[in-house]
Amino acid sequence: MSLFQKLKGRKLFIQSSLRDWLISIAVCAMMVYGLSGIIYFTLELANPTGEYIGITVMICVSNLVNAAGVLLICSLFGLVAHRFPSAWVQHLILSLIFLVVVGALNYLIWRGLMIRYFDPSKIAVYRNSGNNLSQLYLLCPIVVGNLFFYFQQRARTFTRKITEQEYQLLHLEQQKTRAELEALQAKINPHFLYNALNSIASLVHDEPDRAERMVVLLSKLFRYSTGMKNRYFNSIADELEMVRTYLDVEQVRFGDRLTYRIDLTDKTLNEVQIPQFLLQPLVENAIKHGISKVAGPGAIILRITEENGWLNCRIHDNGPVFPEELVAGYGLQSIQDKLKLLYGYDARLLVENKPVKEVIVQVKKERLSRSPEVIRQSLSPETTVNNR
Repeated sequence: MSLFQKLKGRKLFIQSSLRDWLISIAVCAMMVYGLSGIIYFTLELANPTGEYIGITVMICVSNLVNAAGVLLICSLFGLVAHRFPSAWVQHLILSLIFLVVVGALNYLIWRGLMIRYFDPSKIAVYRNSGNNLSQLYLLCPIVVGNLFFYFQQRARTFTRKITEQEYQLLHLEQQKTRAELEALQAKINPHFLYNALNSIASLVHDEPDRAERMVVLLSKLFRYSTGMKNRYFNSIADELEMVRTYLDVEQVRFGDRLTYRIDLTDKTLNEVQIPQFLLQPLVENAIKHGISKVAGPGAIILRITEENGWLNCRIHDNGPVFPEELVAGYGLQSIQDKLKLLYGYDARLLVENKPVKEVIVQVKKERLSRSPEVIRQSLSPETTVNNR
């Protein structure tokens, strides 16, 4: 930075500081002067003696009326101020309104109170005294009104900017949440597809019926997974249908080595909305790290119940028990992240080996009853556009 730029920056800093100091001194002086006036006139009204009590009363009443008038005029003018783009035009029009309205109000106040507090023979003397400095009193409401309107508009502009920034942050947060949720959406595992295609290739000559059934099931599974774009929730009934299709494909591949059972005794839970692709990855995890590790018959049990206001989804398999510290390969982290993203502390994922080996997903039922609509609205692009 050159010496000239440094001197220029220092000069601007000094000018800005001097201006701020002058404004601060002026504001403090006005506040002290105004507070002193309030104390003085309050004491005068508390001890109504002397011939100037009438003037004191008129000044107090006039101040109260002027304050109410300034507040009302500024509030009403603020509704139409946007029609005048120039700030100077706004203040000029506002000053003219103050001059007319405040002048009329003060005329009525002084005229009415003069008759009450002053001897009629002396009123003409006051009028013809030639002291017109009192007319400057009318400038006070005009100055105060313009200052009030200026700071009122500044406050509204500041509030509007904050609101716009909050909206932008909310919009970015919605986009971030939507992106995270889409990233966590389960896809058909390529390894599963590879195994399924190999099974079809090995069956197509010896057991064409089984190969055909596997092709039909795969087609159904892919139709389900690819036809759910821009959807984040689905009914338990539909999710279980996908799980059955997936397990039927695996049954064709494993043959008699795999059996499964799905227990849903409470049929009212069929229509409960849960995150899409919540159950299938858990069942796939049971196949990959459980059934495929045992030489004998494998069994998977999926049980869904409601207990004490919580929806419980339990997936049991008879494969090897979980290690004490699960490694990343077990694929449960994405499910846990999805639950945390959607429900926070109102959902949890548990892994247990006793009394039986199972993975448990628990979500508060009340969150499930209201979360689909709330999160759909907050994540949908249409809602964001309409809110603009």
